Amino acid sequence: MDVSIRAKIDNWLAGSYDETTKSEIRHLLETNPDELVEGFYKNLEFGTGGLRGIMGIGTNKMNKYTVGMATQGYANYLKQVFGENISVAIAHDSRNNSRFFAETVAAVMGANGIKAYLFESLRPTPELSFAIRHLGCKGGVVCTASHNPKEYNGYKAYWEDGAQLVPPHDKNVIIEVDKITAVEDVKWSGGEENIVIIGDELDEAYFNMVKSLSVYPDVCVRQSDLKIVYTSIHGSGIKLVPGVLERFGFKNVTIVEEQATPDGNFPTVHSPNPEEKDAMNLGLAKAKEIDADILLGTDPDADRVGIGIKDNDGNWVLMNGNQTAVLAFNYMIEARKAKGVAQPNDMVIKTIVTSDMINRFAAANGVACYDVLTGFKYISEMIREKTGVENYIIGGEESYGLMIGDQVRDKDAVSAVALLCEMAAYEKDKGRSLYQKLLDLYVEYGCFQEHLISITKKGMNGQKEIAEMMESYRSNPPKVLGGTAVKTLLDYQLQTGTNLADGSTFSIDLPKSNVLQFVLEDGSKVSARPSGTEPKIKFYFSVNAPLDSPDNYHAVKKGLDVRIQSIISDMAL
Repeated sequence: MDVSIRAKIDNWLAGSYDETTKSEIRHLLETNPDELVEGFYKNLEFGTGGLRGIMGIGTNKMNKYTVGMATQGYANYLKQVFGENISVAIAHDSRNNSRFFAETVAAVMGANGIKAYLFESLRPTPELSFAIRHLGCKGGVVCTASHNPKEYNGYKAYWEDGAQLVPPHDKNVIIEVDKITAVEDVKWSGGEENIVIIGDELDEAYFNMVKSLSVYPDVCVRQSDLKIVYTSIHGSGIKLVPGVLERFGFKNVTIVEEQATPDGNFPTVHSPNPEEKDAMNLGLAKAKEIDADILLGTDPDADRVGIGIKDNDGNWVLMNGNQTAVLAFNYMIEARKAKGVAQPNDMVIKTIVTSDMINRFAAANGVACYDVLTGFKYISEMIREKTGVENYIIGGEESYGLMIGDQVRDKDAVSAVALLCEMAAYEKDKGRSLYQKLLDLYVEYGCFQEHLISITKKGMNGQKEIAEMMESYRSNPPKVLGGTAVKTLLDYQLQTGTNLADGSTFSIDLPKSNVLQFVLEDGSKVSARPSGTEPKIKFYFSVNAPLDSPDNYHAVKKGLDVRIQSIISDMAL
């Protein structure tokens, strides 16, 4: 065992850690020292979004001590910036230990003289964002690992506007967290009077806010019998989604009971991620059984939404995140226009890896569309910059996230479920389906096909391998992909775009981020981005072609799929 790793282990054995933890360390030293190496070979990094990692013992795992030390650093920074009379909101999802971690956060905040509004039980992440703004808090924390497998948990930190941390606060919080080098630096208790339990009153305020987002409430009433199937995939969505649908007027909602009970073991799925078909299979089965109109599923902290609809032949298909975003963005633009409530300064915001089809129809409707880096904190940052100048309508990204209206500053699957059901009701009111609407949009603006590949590199060498892959693409960009020349390399880390034909360059007016994009002569785009929360590197593929008729969709789609596979082959992925 490496000497430095053994020294950290010995420090825990001699330090102010509980006896249960010390006993487990001694046991692992005898039975599974490799697990201890994994737990202590580095410190779990407090990144720009917070913490995320596998639960367990050690400086590299999610446990009471890593959570407490992170909270002490965050509390110190809040006090530096705001001085006195600070409050924060704290929530958690259904994951194992999430309640314990949330209570730990509340205890440390309280001990630091900060009022901690702690939800009485699990709540979706978007309600945490809403609560920060509603209660006038200076920050917030939600304990969740979003859609990760059951072994993981996490800690997301928020600022006073309800958004996750952005510069300079993200880096400054990291500096303060890194100063907390021992558990003795943490104020663990002594401020219990500063902890305030919140619950139903926040739920009602949130329900009212979501209801105000409806564009056509009369359509929801007319189509109140819309057959909806919803699965919370053992997560926190079950606390709010049924209530929101009821308030929208939908009366025919079927809950997937096998997945309705919050359970951090996620017993019916390998990964509680609505992006993956396996997580939606029980919902699909129920939707087929009752011949539903729409299927919806949310992840454990209810910030991501998956949607299933029937195609023209009555077969159920799961929409990808880009298709869902296209439908939602277009509805908010077109419906507001038809209703007469659109404003000349309306704007929408998407990320750089989300379908450029949105840019096309936004421009066609005279609506400004802004592209930002991946992450809803950047969408929120753009809202702040445009406040008082432009009117934010909707934002989203391809990873199954939508944010409607500006009262929540993070992706919100609860309001997204309601909006998607309203969209289905709107089309059904016209004797049509969402699938038919999507094909009509493809005919009007071009048929876009997207694909995502995630490559996981675990262990001590994982991050190094990912860094080497990115450097290889950065220094030796491909010249041809899928038989088409690569026209432009966009390097967001260097904030520079390069015309590969003549070597000329231009500036990219976005913050630095380790993302590369290859834009091909035919308009195809390939993006490479290491995940900020997992040991993964993600490759995004987007291709498009004209579609002259909905009847030809499958043939055009097949050709686009072939093009994507050709690009993937050329990249040796």
